[in-house]
Amino acid sequence: MIGIFKTNINTQKEKKLVIRALSGEFSVTMCTLDLEDCDKVLRVECLQMEEHQVISFVRDLGYQCAVLD
Repeated sequence: MIGIFKTNINTQKEKKLVIRALSGEFSVTMCTLDLEDCDKVLRVECLQMEEHQVISFVRDLGYQCAVLD
């Protein structure tokens, strides 16, 4: 699964926290977050995970997260 999400993650500290948490919770093969993009794009590549799981997990961390159209 490759998921591309719009977030409100703004700082390097938040970025590291979210990527570390996602990598620890799921079988992530690659995870990036573009803080320069206006949508703060989170891209997650994972072996077994659904988009709704990523959204729920990131929201539980206290951030907005939605599938990027």
